[in-house]
Amino acid sequence: MGAPKPIEVAVIGGGCAAVTAAFELTRPEHRGKYHVTLYQLGWRLGGKGASGRAAADRIEEHGLHVWMGFYENAFRLLRECYAELNRDPTESRFGDWRAAFSPSPLIGIADRSHRDSWQAWMACFPPGNGLPGDPLTGHNPFSMTGYLVRTASLLRTLLLSCQSRQGSWSEVGDRSEGGNTSAPQAGAHSRLRSSEAVVEAIGRVLKYGALATMAGLIEAVGILELLLGAVSLYPENMILRLLEAIASNTRRQVETLTETDDEMRRLWEVTDIVLATLTGIIRFGLVYDPRGFDAIDDYDCREWLRLNGASERSVNSALVRGLLLALGFAYEDGDFRRPRLAAGEALRGALRLLFTYRGDLFWKMRAGMGDVVFAPFYEVLKRRGVTFKFFHRLENVKLVDPASLGPTERPYVEALEFDVQAEVLDGRAYQPFVNVHGHPCWPSKPHHEQLVDGDRIAREGWDFESHWDRRKVGTKTLHVVEDFDFVVLGVGIGTIPYVCKDIVARDPRWRAMVEHVKTVATQAFQIWMREELESLGWAHPRSSLAGFVPPFDTWADMRQRLDEESWPVRPRALAYFCSVLPDPPVPPHRTDSSYPARRREEVRGNAIRFLNREIVHLWPRAVRWPGQFRWELLADATGQHPADDRGQSTESRFGAQFWTANVNPSDRYTLALPGSAKYRISPLDNTYDNLTITGDWTDCGHNSGCVEAAVMSGRLAAHALSHSPPLEDIIGYDHP
Repeated sequence: MGAPKPIEVAVIGGGCAAVTAAFELTRPEHRGKYHVTLYQLGWRLGGKGASGRAAADRIEEHGLHVWMGFYENAFRLLRECYAELNRDPTESRFGDWRAAFSPSPLIGIADRSHRDSWQAWMACFPPGNGLPGDPLTGHNPFSMTGYLVRTASLLRTLLLSCQSRQGSWSEVGDRSEGGNTSAPQAGAHSRLRSSEAVVEAIGRVLKYGALATMAGLIEAVGILELLLGAVSLYPENMILRLLEAIASNTRRQVETLTETDDEMRRLWEVTDIVLATLTGIIRFGLVYDPRGFDAIDDYDCREWLRLNGASERSVNSALVRGLLLALGFAYEDGDFRRPRLAAGEALRGALRLLFTYRGDLFWKMRAGMGDVVFAPFYEVLKRRGVTFKFFHRLENVKLVDPASLGPTERPYVEALEFDVQAEVLDGRAYQPFVNVHGHPCWPSKPHHEQLVDGDRIAREGWDFESHWDRRKVGTKTLHVVEDFDFVVLGVGIGTIPYVCKDIVARDPRWRAMVEHVKTVATQAFQIWMREELESLGWAHPRSSLAGFVPPFDTWADMRQRLDEESWPVRPRALAYFCSVLPDPPVPPHRTDSSYPARRREEVRGNAIRFLNREIVHLWPRAVRWPGQFRWELLADATGQHPADDRGQSTESRFGAQFWTANVNPSDRYTLALPGSAKYRISPLDNTYDNLTITGDWTDCGHNSGCVEAAVMSGRLAAHALSHSPPLEDIIGYDHP
């Protein structure tokens, strides 16, 4: 007997989630049980993480992409991919995953000083133990108890910093009370094992006024750490009483010193938020609630902090604006006046970011995400026998007629309908890459020479990735059993109303999901410059900065990528900027083919105004005079240097840079709005017999628009089909 026929799986989409599902389903341990065909719009993989190479091998991306040190699932799979690929380091500079990433421990938040000027508030995070993707030990860093203890430890560190800022005032207090600012002794917990002992210890602190000094506060936080380390042993009201005492006394000692001391103000704002977080976790019973962080997702994060004692100044601080809102594009409809982020997801993301990272807090890719991530995955999947169908635009997921179902049959996908955007000459497989410095990369434009009528398609400017460009050369319909057995739907949530009309019309859960799980358009630009950032007045090492002014509130120094480009004269600096892009009052019609170009022109204008008016706060020597950027700084890969009549470069030089308006439904960023999590559907949902969904918009255990969420969702989708990987192997998946 021959080998059994493999199960045919149609994976739709080429982003992180879809590629992850394909990677999991084609692991060698499945012994060829699944054959995957991946159908992809246009000429490249990547989804929102796609990148391309243009003139001078210049890297062009949808936006600023960095990986975080807590991306355990994403790094684990990428490391496995690189190991399986086993590139020869003499032929590729990215032979090992470590060569493709550079640690980035320094991050900044833009803050207004008490003099109303912008400052970069920088922090360098120490290396975490191990590397992301290393096997976890028996200790689970993603537990609620672990978060509590680490948060209390951070609180003690913050109070020590406040104490040092207070100088001689606090030193007198410390000597008068004989305060001990060291960590709790190892045997202290045994002395506080009983509730009576804890009550007595807290009573002594309160009775003798130890909290009147900073040293006393630090001692009280030491007791708090011990309580939280075994939180189930102690009454909730006891912990809350101690937290409230610490908060009120800290506020009395510190807040009055913050009016003219920006460093003390920032320390206090962080301390205030940490105290509110600890109070809220205990008050809302998150330790015992099986829903975990999801239990508070109906609250906005700033509303929840206020409920738990945070001051108005703290909830509107640079820390909240930069760490939570800017990094999460958390502005409904792209409106900076409408910041909204679910409290549970904000808390989960912040605690994982700060307390579970390994190696470094951030990891920057040395080349585009397409080069570093999607090219290696493509090569491995090709080796495993995955079939790639580029230039296939999904038009409809067709369900079987309910009248034809038997009494016990579940509904299923009967057909997949595609528009074929282009055909490859002689029916050959499309070869997607260009070679840059010895490694394969995706180009910014398709290889028209490989396509039937490619010259005409190029001349007419077909945009294969545009939702509004409906041109095609044919159609294709796939039928269940004949062409596929299972479907992994990995398109963006913004695309669902267009390609799943059948399901949305029949299924109220899907209608609720597309109504409540909202997205936001984003904008980005990149500039290459002929002077180093330090010479332009940037006073810090290589870093990233969030929480700056609209229309571009986040930027990063990406000079590490210049080595991977091929400029005739190498630029000295490279900076990426990104932010939300406000939606128009009236959504564009699908036939409005000029819409993407109008939005792209809007981004160009935003970028030019931003460089003229706002960049002076970051790079004071990048302007000729107030309101006039030094346009001659910009490097031009084409070699053209427009100038005005006086011989000075003009803003027309910006035309040689790169900018983008991410307005396609599949390119929009998925928001975590308050109250929206309950409408997300899990990849494990089995309503449809042969369909699973995947993407950062699904209910995946980390409901945030990021690489890690997408990879977790892709692993869940693979589990839904194959029961592999085991759910306990999906790091941080804490759903019941």
